[in-house]
Amino acid sequence: MILSTIRFGEIEIDEGRIFDFILPIIGFDNLKKFIIIEPSKDSLFKWLQSVEDTALAFPIISVATLNFDYSIDLPDNVVDTLEISSVENLLVMNITSIPQDDPKGTTINLLAPLIFNVANQKAGQVVLSGSGYDISYPMFKN
Repeated sequence: MILSTIRFGEIEIDEGRIFDFILPIIGFDNLKKFIIIEPSKDSLFKWLQSVEDTALAFPIISVATLNFDYSIDLPDNVVDTLEISSVENLLVMNITSIPQDDPKGTTINLLAPLIFNVANQKAGQVVLSGSGYDISYPMFKN
């Protein structure tokens, strides 16, 4: 399938790699279909591209690739809704905010990670209530 995006131009995507956001991204409840785009194998950042709104793409990162003390405990209803049966099928990513004029001001939303079940292509954003995590955690310390 060819997807014509604003950010990446025309890209070929495998429809089998489209995630269905059963638990929608906060503020984007009407958008359900997204794909993860890797600009290069060396990049820390990936992009979560909407298939339905081709102007929308979020920069995302796996906090596991950084030296952050970050662990999550998914509520049972999330595990059930996304049909997560194995940790091996789980991918956790976080939306980042990268200021164009100050990339060192990049922040990571640790409070509401994106949870992907790669076995069945179901996904969702989950708010970790009571976790103490920040919605705008600085990626770089001054």
